[in-house]
Amino acid sequence: MRINVVSDVHGNAGALAKAGEGADALVCLGDLVLFLDYADHSRGIFPDLFGVENADLIVELRTARRFDEARDLGRRLWSELRVDRDTAIESAVRRQYEELFAAFPTPTYATYGNVDIPGLWSEFARPGTTVLDGERIELGGLVFGFVGGGLRTPMRTPYEISDEEYAAKVEALGEVDVLCSHIPPDVPELTYDTVARRFERGSTALLDAIRRTRPRYALFGHVHQPLARRMRVGATECVNVGHFAATGRPWSLEW
Repeated sequence: MRINVVSDVHGNAGALAKAGEGADALVCLGDLVLFLDYADHSRGIFPDLFGVENADLIVELRTARRFDEARDLGRRLWSELRVDRDTAIESAVRRQYEELFAAFPTPTYATYGNVDIPGLWSEFARPGTTVLDGERIELGGLVFGFVGGGLRTPMRTPYEISDEEYAAKVEALGEVDVLCSHIPPDVPELTYDTVARRFERGSTALLDAIRRTRPRYALFGHVHQPLARRMRVGATECVNVGHFAATGRPWSLEW
């Protein structure tokens, strides 16, 4: 059996439509939405609303970890735009979700990323797409467990939750063969982004579960340019499945 796995799709619907080719199923580990492309500041919801120059500026501030200044800039831009923020963002996200969910092959098993809006997924998920969060499913004799979302950060992306809530979802899975999440376990080599030059948040609950239950694999994304894409933690092979928005290539698991 073969499963193709993607994460950090960020609007790449064209490649997503082909991501299941040659596989029995597709697994998606979240971040479908593209708010702002850090490699191409002309792409995403933010530049569509505020222009490329402002996108350049907010990337500069965030990269320098000047998050308060970035939030001040955002507040000023929204006040000048004079539209309801939530309505404008939801409308843009809906347009992206309509295209992205239509691109999912059958079957697809998906969980949320930190920039996704879970409340909208049930509206767009079609027959053949199963959404899982704090839940497990058997595929080809292996048990896959899914944990969606991210942990709270100064970036304040849409689906960040407390460490306690995240840990409860991990605990609910019990023992699985393949542990699927959007964010990585809290291991420095897996959480450090070599281009952004910062540590992203990883989960200690995931790391504890890996050490305790020893799944065969732990699969995740979130860190676009990790220091290490793959390493073992005890008996578990930990794999960053890649920045799909940039590569357009899924990672494959065969057994």
